[in-house]
Amino acid sequence: MNNNYKRVSMKVYGKVQGVFFRASTQEKAQELGLTGFVQNEPDGTVYLEAEGDPETIAKLEAWAHRGPERAKVEKVVVKELDGLAGFEKFEQRR
Repeated sequence: MNNNYKRVSMKVYGKVQGVFFRASTQEKAQELGLTGFVQNEPDGTVYLEAEGDPETIAKLEAWAHRGPERAKVEKVVVKELDGLAGFEKFEQRR
């Protein structure tokens, strides 16, 4: 694991459930080589955590502001988290 790696959380607001946001996020994160997870939240948002190098995480963040074709992203709240969780892959959770 790289010392430069960081872990962030992103909470994505807007029309982001029922538009393949989780599947598309997983696909994008895997393409970028990031690890972590993405899940729908009861309040209608999508929550994700990702680990990787800062440049690559920035690419995922930029993508999250757009999302998949049918999504309507209103805002993305990004927080840097302490320490790494050591995720082995990027997965969808319920």
